[in-house]
Amino acid sequence: MLHSFHKMMGCSIGLLLIGLAACGGSAPTRFYILSPMEGAGPAAQGGDAGPRTTIGIGPVAFPAYLDRQQIVTRVSSNELHLSGFEEWAEPLKDNVTRILVEDLSTLLPADSFTVFPFKGPGRVAWQVEVEVIRLDGKLGGDALLLTRWSIYDKENDEMFMEKKSRFSQPTAGPDYGDLAAAYSRVVEALSRELAGAI
Repeated sequence: MLHSFHKMMGCSIGLLLIGLAACGGSAPTRFYILSPMEGAGPAAQGGDAGPRTTIGIGPVAFPAYLDRQQIVTRVSSNELHLSGFEEWAEPLKDNVTRILVEDLSTLLPADSFTVFPFKGPGRVAWQVEVEVIRLDGKLGGDALLLTRWSIYDKENDEMFMEKKSRFSQPTAGPDYGDLAAAYSRVVEALSRELAGAI
């Protein structure tokens, strides 16, 4: 009986060690972030030296399914997948807002920008509100950004323009880094459309 007990304990310890080895060999979490556009686009050419216009960005609203660290990919029209070891380095809403400001600063260098909620003594002349309806894609497929955006003339307290826009970009490869790069390009496309409207 004692022999059976030692044998059972030996098996249990062996299984525990195998389990610990498996945990120690798991993949590390990888973190991703969107990047701003490179260089100046056509809208950035020939900025004048007149007084700077202050443009307010936000609020930028996101659907609840994107309010998480895991990267969400689309399996089908009605099914989403949450990544296991791939996460955003910061909340996606904050990242997209910051990239919009950086891209618009490149496209409209004669203007200044502030992020909602607006603070400080400077008066906001134009306010850009963005509602992200959908931002997802398939690994090795396309990244899709569907938005509804509005531009307000704050000086005259009226809506200047409202539009629903759809942007799609193919991913350059099958991994999450390629998907993040494609997300950066669809946000750039939105930035270009906003700059053209402003």
